[in-house]
Amino acid sequence: MNQTITVEETGPGLLVVTLSRPEAANSLNTAMGRELLALWMRIADDEQVRAVVLTGAGRFFCAGADLKERDGMSDAAWSEQHRLFEDMIRAQLACPFPVIAAVNGAAMGGGAEMALACDFAWASETARIGLPEAGLGIIPGLGGTQLLTRAVGERRASELLMSGAPIDSAEALAIGIVNRVCSAQDLLPKVLERAALIASKAPLSVRALKRVVRGGATLPLEAAMALELDAYNQLFTTQDRREGVASFNQKRAPDFRGL
Repeated sequence: MNQTITVEETGPGLLVVTLSRPEAANSLNTAMGRELLALWMRIADDEQVRAVVLTGAGRFFCAGADLKERDGMSDAAWSEQHRLFEDMIRAQLACPFPVIAAVNGAAMGGGAEMALACDFAWASETARIGLPEAGLGIIPGLGGTQLLTRAVGERRASELLMSGAPIDSAEALAIGIVNRVCSAQDLLPKVLERAALIASKAPLSVRALKRVVRGGATLPLEAAMALELDAYNQLFTTQDRREGVASFNQKRAPDFRGL
């Protein structure tokens, strides 16, 4: 039974994963790392899952690694814990369905990296995002340097990473870290509304879109277009494609089965 996260199904194929250590600002400790790794690995092969929303309990999204747990930790123990966190973030990135961040409060360090590893993010007006690792004698180690650079460009990423200065949700929106800003009370309902819309689409199409967008982002254009065409050619022979066309012509909601 999970101690640091909760998982709730809020609609067909739609899960909400909540980081739930509000007394510790939802900081990432070893137990949370293990529970998230197990979750991502377990649901990655579940064809019924169509979208996941990742958020935090209380006033924080995630304050980053639990520095109280790390205080006095030996180099060997630190390295072992970090390997766990690396496996966790790779498992999140490998999920074939959309993972959407609802950044309800401060997302710092590893918390910011978990949000950046999502396919996109919405934030509350009170959210703050930062990667302060340079002030702790380290650098981000869960993809933060690369994911941030891909989101905002080299020059903005360099400033944020080297200064360690957090930014508010308005600036995060302006530079492309988040897609939309909502009031605190509206954030989760609105994210769930968008996630439900995504979950209503053909699941094979949505998964293909994730694969093509992620895979093609760093490829030369010709190779990226070939990746797109390969996915397209796999989809037009599916039952869902036939259902999509039939439902459009019959003026009814489609019944996509992932087939």
